[in-house]
Amino acid sequence: MMHSTYTGPTGRFSRIDLYDPIVRWTLRERTFKKALLHQARLSPGQRVLDLGCGTGTLVLLAHQFFPGLHVVALDADRLALQLARRKLSGLPQGPALIRGLAQALPFADEAFDRVLSTLLFHHLPLDGKQQALREVHRVLRRGGEFHLADFGHPGNWLMRIAFTAVRWVDGPETTWEHLLGRLPALLEQAGFAEVEETRRVDTVFGTLRLYRAIKKA
Repeated sequence: MMHSTYTGPTGRFSRIDLYDPIVRWTLRERTFKKALLHQARLSPGQRVLDLGCGTGTLVLLAHQFFPGLHVVALDADRLALQLARRKLSGLPQGPALIRGLAQALPFADEAFDRVLSTLLFHHLPLDGKQQALREVHRVLRRGGEFHLADFGHPGNWLMRIAFTAVRWVDGPETTWEHLLGRLPALLEQAGFAEVEETRRVDTVFGTLRLYRAIKKA
């Protein structure tokens, strides 16, 4: 049995069957995931890890926009992975779908050219975020890049009110760093260089922020 404090993609009141429509219509999913994929400058032959893949939407978009990638997708949620397998079954070369924790990645050092993550880190407590970021740094090759999209510091008072719903569902202990905009600092503490915010997307549930970070060559 897998033990962790991770509560699943829809929080403590998880209904995984509702996850895709909720994210699609409230978080401008296609907009921010397309932006993340394009900023990652993906190319055929690269090894890419989708960390916290959920139901596999990012993997599906990656294969549509960048054929020839070697994608590994990992998530802790068994039901999310079941949906991902069904969603990705039509791909000619399906990605490897692995159940595991971001805090203890089952991969060798420097195994990936890119690591991507969307909407995972606000589910993790502070120590879980820190350990997961260290693990991402470990499995990236030197010069590799981490591309992250998640809730960040609200862009205005309306976004701060909107983010209240996420904090109620996921818990204040996992979302505090996001409310304060501390993800860039956590990335730097984990050893990443050239950490930068690349885009802000305001949504029904708050401000999503996209980041790029590099493992030093």
